[in-house]
Amino acid sequence: MDIHPAYQADDDRYSRMTYARSGTSGLKLPRISLGLWHNFGDTNDRRTQRDMLRAAFDHGVTHFDLANNYGPPYGAAEASFGRHFAADWRPYRDELLISSKAGYDMWPGPYGDGGSRKYLISSLDQSLQRMGLDYVDVFYSHRRDPETPLEETMGALDHIVRSGKALYVGISSYNAADTARASEILRDLGTPLTLHQPRYSMLDRWIEEPGAHDSADARSLQDVLDAEGVGSIVFSPLEQGLLTSRYLDGIPEDSRVGKDGRYLSSDNLAPDRLAKVRALAPIAEGRGQSIAQLALSWVLRGGRVTSAIVGASSVEQLLGTVAAGSAPDLTADEVSAVEQALAATA
Repeated sequence: MDIHPAYQADDDRYSRMTYARSGTSGLKLPRISLGLWHNFGDTNDRRTQRDMLRAAFDHGVTHFDLANNYGPPYGAAEASFGRHFAADWRPYRDELLISSKAGYDMWPGPYGDGGSRKYLISSLDQSLQRMGLDYVDVFYSHRRDPETPLEETMGALDHIVRSGKALYVGISSYNAADTARASEILRDLGTPLTLHQPRYSMLDRWIEEPGAHDSADARSLQDVLDAEGVGSIVFSPLEQGLLTSRYLDGIPEDSRVGKDGRYLSSDNLAPDRLAKVRALAPIAEGRGQSIAQLALSWVLRGGRVTSAIVGASSVEQLLGTVAAGSAPDLTADEVSAVEQALAATA
């Protein structure tokens, strides 16, 4: 049976999402982006994948975030996206932002990991083949490789843009000092750094902290990004589901935590952390939001974060988070109330 009947995007899709410019670049991102880290591997239902991709685009989500090793197994998420792209998305290619990354373990031997020119270029070639694309819109160095000079890693990103395999480049999880240096190198090469993808949530605020992650730069990552004119697109804004109502009464048997503790272990569901989440509930209710929507509005507050990446296991779950992309900004009183809630303990 063909699981891909002809798809036509909703004509009202762009009225349902707010878009923000990435730093000082000309690139605009939806305030909510869809990440394919989970639920797009070979063990997941293809019809559900298709339905989530369609629902996201129909609600103005133009950005789909991938990496070479998303799965399982490695490469499976890109291959899944490639199948859906061929069936549904080719007519809309110029309306989509598709990103991928390389930097973590991908294949055996000395050339399948890290930040070398050899690995990054080879990996992107493989990613393009899996997805059936001529280019990606954004290609990231997925992590700082301490064994490879930044000049080599950034030089590879510059080459990738000049070769037409990516339109923009980014980095992920670099600290403030390495980000400032990477931006300087790329600027001198003529390929500006467009995006940084750090982890950020109400419960993980390292990007606000000066000198975090052993940075030699006394500034916070956010301050460096502002100074360099680089946008930010944050991952895990819901702390892998902790910043929702899903775990307030225990761990459901059908949840990812109940089946696989790699991404949110039971240790992360400690009473003091759950107390903070419970304290957010009345603030969310006062805004007419769920806890998850409030958590997304919080990371997007004030405009310093360009976009937040969400994952989903169903269309219903996806649409619940996508709604935060067009929500009003938090007021000063609401920000203060959140800070007080986050100070709560069990």
